[in-house]
Amino acid sequence: MRIALTVNGRLHELDIEPGEYLLEVLRRIGYKSVRRSCGSASCGTCTVLLNGKPILSCSTFAASIDGQNIETVEGMADGDKLHPIQEAILEEGAAQCGYCIPGVVMTGEALLRENPDPTDEDIRLALNGNLCRCTGYEPQNRAIKKAAEVRRGETDE
Repeated sequence: MRIALTVNGRLHELDIEPGEYLLEVLRRIGYKSVRRSCGSASCGTCTVLLNGKPILSCSTFAASIDGQNIETVEGMADGDKLHPIQEAILEEGAAQCGYCIPGVVMTGEALLRENPDPTDEDIRLALNGNLCRCTGYEPQNRAIKKAAEVRRGETDE
């Protein structure tokens, strides 16, 4: 089956297997930030944005996204300049092994697009589906809050 999808602004036309998941397709075409962890849509590690909304790519059939727009972490930075969420994650020590971080970044980005001034509770609820065994969740929550402030121009960064 042939599909077309736009990933980080770049059109891809490719052949897929009928039961192939989006995660597998994205990794095959070079988007390695999209990671498999649980394989059962319960950890958030594979989160990408589909038309601006977070989805779990490990449980989304690639055939269902024909003609759609996908965003991954690879599309976040502007050249050598990290995206505010990526920068805040580093500054807040919110990544140790880093395996879950792409999913956290994409979920955080979706939240901040919808709600540029989230409360701590808004952030906790948004990241509720993103599991992390290394840092706990407070550094990640602080990073999303800090990125929101940067985007609103409330800091010197």
